[in-house]
Amino acid sequence: MNKSLLSIALAGLALPLAAQADGWSGSGELGFAAARGNAKSENLNAKLQFGQEDETWKNSFYLTALRAKGETKVTLVENGEAVAQDRYDLTANRYEAGASAGYKLDERSYVLGALRYENDDFAPFDYQAVVSIGYGYTVFKTQDTELSFEIGPGYKRSKRADVLGPEIEDNRLVRHTFRSEGEMVGRGLMAFKHAFTDTTSFVDTLLVEAGSDNTFVQNDAGLQVDMSKKFALKVGYQVRHNTDAAPGLKKTDQLLTTNLVYKFGQ
Repeated sequence: MNKSLLSIALAGLALPLAAQADGWSGSGELGFAAARGNAKSENLNAKLQFGQEDETWKNSFYLTALRAKGETKVTLVENGEAVAQDRYDLTANRYEAGASAGYKLDERSYVLGALRYENDDFAPFDYQAVVSIGYGYTVFKTQDTELSFEIGPGYKRSKRADVLGPEIEDNRLVRHTFRSEGEMVGRGLMAFKHAFTDTTSFVDTLLVEAGSDNTFVQNDAGLQVDMSKKFALKVGYQVRHNTDAAPGLKKTDQLLTTNLVYKFGQ
């Protein structure tokens, strides 16, 4: 585990305690599946998210992780000939962290600064890091429904990935990457929440980071059913899209999850 990932993990472990003490509330999600027999696979996804809002500030923080292993076929070069082999190897490895701090101008308007970093071994970009400032507006906020928008400029550093190349290293195909590059982007966010009943709620968050070289779009939708005050079940559907991808790499990734949720500070 590298130092940056270790720092994120330690911060995630400390957040539930801080939430109880400093008025933050949030939730932790965890989903795991494993298959054995004719097929062999394992996948794990986890998420921590926290928020804090008072008369002056509107803040948030989140961590996500996705890791999966499965049986795959790879082509290796032995004695100058291509040989197909079955391997049990990583098929997904991604982690992401983000935070925003908003200062309220009035009951509906606020200015904010936001950070987002992701590392993905199976995406068009090995990593993307974005820092931005902006303006937010809460269109409406009732006991059951909330809708808000954020927009503003930002700066992104990223490293574009190429397709798997023909070279072999430690008996594995090598993934090529380009240099890190920077560009100005426009960041937009739409956050929607609605409670159908006291125990059933729907959330949808749309994030857009638009630049001249690449535009990143991510939509997270989730339906949550509370089992108790602290525990819930949540079905989530995520779509991620990069407009720039090397030939052979798909521009769109989709993820469907069913997670157990634990709520902190609520």
